[in-house]
Amino acid sequence: MPRALTLTLLPGHLAACRLGPDEPVPAWAGDGPLLSITRTEHELSIVCAAERVPAEVRCERGFRCLEVRGPLAFAETGILASLVTPLAEAGISIFALSTYDTDYLLVPAADLDRALAALATAGHRVA
Repeated sequence: MPRALTLTLLPGHLAACRLGPDEPVPAWAGDGPLLSITRTEHELSIVCAAERVPAEVRCERGFRCLEVRGPLAFAETGILASLVTPLAEAGISIFALSTYDTDYLLVPAADLDRALAALATAGHRVA
């Protein structure tokens, strides 16, 4: 296993939204503790504060976010595997995001306590 990692629980609840590939980035995406915008030929995917998302938007709500304390070197291997494996073994689904400096795990708020326990058992620490 890679080194033990320290994670920070970000405030608030997040939503993962799906819009059409040609839609503009909506103003409601706004800001917050985490905003991720990814466009592919198939979709515009937005992760943002759940309370900002209009009711009619296709999304999954109710995520909590764990930020891996970074920065992480690009050459490091096994970072996500060391986090997602214990969560998968505990039956917890995740939505993972990566940035230049670090990784983020979105877990369903209903599973947060179990996720924190699984990560601690695997040797990680949540600050």
